[in-house]
Amino acid sequence: MKIQLASVMVDDQDKALAFYTEVLGFVKKTEIAMGTFRWLTVVSPEGPQDVELVLEPLGFPPAEVYQKALFEAGMPATAFASHDIRAEYDRLRARGVTFRGEPAKAGPITTVLFEDTCGNLINLFQPAGHERRLQQGDLDSTQTFRHALRRARLPRLVCASPCQGRLMPG
Repeated sequence: MKIQLASVMVDDQDKALAFYTEVLGFVKKTEIAMGTFRWLTVVSPEGPQDVELVLEPLGFPPAEVYQKALFEAGMPATAFASHDIRAEYDRLRARGVTFRGEPAKAGPITTVLFEDTCGNLINLFQPAGHERRLQQGDLDSTQTFRHALRRARLPRLVCASPCQGRLMPG
């Protein structure tokens, strides 16, 4: 058994898709019309392509109450891992993302909350020892060093096992 889908409730699927793709850098994977809503998923270009985040529409009043309660209590709806939280924080702030503070150490991680513009708080975190390091042989003939560095700054949907000083599988 494995986790393949995780959902985040959103108040507007179009706005959510724009935020999660254009601002965060995720890629739309699935879009299927389902009445007034859509089955809409995104994936991280840095993570496994079979781990999808469902942009789930708020389809009934209890979901709205739950989402609002989490937001008002300062509880994140989900969490994304980064290998360079400071660079990610700076990149997202430059794109207009609203953060609830600055990255701070919390035990074995560095973490910061941000708002996704769709009614949710998201926890961005970096586990200790998960800094991304490029090693010789990590680039194939079709990749440039600049492209690899740009990819290294994208958030991930999931956190894999410790990278042990090399690129995380993606």
